[in-house]
Amino acid sequence: MNDKETSWEDLHLFLAVARSGGLSPAARITGRSAATLGRRMLALERAMGRELFVRHERGYELTAEARDLERELGEIENRIARINRPDGRSALPLVKISAGTWTTLILLDRLEEIAGDPGDVRLRFVSAEATLDIPRREVVIGVRNRRPEDPSLAGRKLAKVEFAAFARPDAPDRWIKVVAETPSARWLDRRIGADAVCEVASPRNALDLALAGRGVALLPTFVGSRNADLVQRGGTIGELAHEQWLVTHQDDRHLPEVRRTIDRLVRVFDRRL
Repeated sequence: MNDKETSWEDLHLFLAVARSGGLSPAARITGRSAATLGRRMLALERAMGRELFVRHERGYELTAEARDLERELGEIENRIARINRPDGRSALPLVKISAGTWTTLILLDRLEEIAGDPGDVRLRFVSAEATLDIPRREVVIGVRNRRPEDPSLAGRKLAKVEFAAFARPDAPDRWIKVVAETPSARWLDRRIGADAVCEVASPRNALDLALAGRGVALLPTFVGSRNADLVQRGGTIGELAHEQWLVTHQDDRHLPEVRRTIDRLVRVFDRRL
């Protein structure tokens, strides 16, 4: 670092830009204009004597040195937060986990196993069919349907996921259709078009309707088979079978709270069927 002063405020603004991936989203978080943030980030680079960002049309990409700085500042933030807690206790480290609807359903059912007993981590589950950005730290751990290709990510392969039709024995032989941008929803749309007893936007609603005996739902076998009121109609659908991976950032996977959480998640996935 050179002799120019680096302020804590600039470092705080750096974290906002680093975590949001660009000036415009960081401006919404900090209340500063994008132009001001751009000038402050340039001044910070000059004061520290290092390049922190690769600037392109999609946003601000962190350099390797910037990722190290982001991690170090995050650890300082956590220590300050623990010191400032009014009850004087240490705050549990936060681990954010993203997964699709069905996987989140299983994970929430095993919450105590994943959080530890007694709990030693604070979990935040983000149920989303879209893939959230781990390199930009939208989440710490993501459950994905393919091996990660980004070299900054580490992956651990889980059991294969298979889909089948499930319904109550007395349910009508008509599909409950999920309107969503998922492989299973697109497959069912190609198969039945508009011929459905009902259409829903949330995959979980399809399960609720199947449990109520309203029709047939296309479900992962690890969801359908755990509901005693449902029976599988026909075999599994080969073209919907896919791998499942537990993915995290290379820089985060050795953090104690992340390592513990991954180990517990693997045990849950191994027993989910």
